[in-house]
Amino acid sequence: MKDRQHLFNLIIIGDEILHGSRQDKHFAFFKSLLESKGLKLNQVQYLPDEPDLLVRQLRRSFSDGIPTFVTGGIGATPDDHTRQAAAAALDLPVVRHAQAAGFIEGVTLKRGEPLDSPEHAQRLKMADFPEGAEIIPNPFNNIAGFSIREHYFFPGFPVMAHPMAEWVLNTYYAGRFNQTERGSCSVYVFEQPESRITPIMEHIEQTYPGVRSYSLPSVGWTHSDGTQVKPHIEFGIKAEGEAVNLLDAAWAEVLHSLDGLGAELKNRVN
Repeated sequence: MKDRQHLFNLIIIGDEILHGSRQDKHFAFFKSLLESKGLKLNQVQYLPDEPDLLVRQLRRSFSDGIPTFVTGGIGATPDDHTRQAAAAALDLPVVRHAQAAGFIEGVTLKRGEPLDSPEHAQRLKMADFPEGAEIIPNPFNNIAGFSIREHYFFPGFPVMAHPMAEWVLNTYYAGRFNQTERGSCSVYVFEQPESRITPIMEHIEQTYPGVRSYSLPSVGWTHSDGTQVKPHIEFGIKAEGEAVNLLDAAWAEVLHSLDGLGAELKNRVN
């Protein structure tokens, strides 16, 4: 069975991203953050601010058993549905979290507003979480996110979500950092169609359990100095865990097979 201890999912919620009024800045960040700690982004979903769809997708996500970061939709305006959808997906009530509410009181007082003001009452809605949720500190403005069932809910703003995600990893998953060995080998293959390389890929995956192959065709490009890279295929193999020990033998067989095709090889990486 595949080791899932290093895998994390990401759900990015917001009509503004799907409609293009804001550019997504989460995917690249979370991928880089996880890789810097020897972890891996398993899958990414982009979802609109649609309550019924959010409930269905979060219910499925909770059942996956994979830690998941969720960004967006935890504000207090009518288009924010993530808090309520998370509760509905778990068949839990939404309740006010006392510590999160206390943080918001501090924000209100710092702004010089009374605690009986309409603005404070509206702001307090951001302390309503699924019953049993725990807070995630927000160092930017002290309005907390929340976690439940290894799902970690952040605001959609990168300036808030990103440090909160780092806190989650350092607090709950430090023991998983850099625990999975990984390796890969790749080469540029010129003057060969994918159809001729596919049998090599199939043979390697059948012969070396856990070793995966990949083929990425490219139309080539021209460097700024005018030199050209011809159309080619980036062909490689990769492995995790114990299968890394098979990479050297598998790669030697790959190169032998490519040489047998008379393939032109460049930029070999081991």
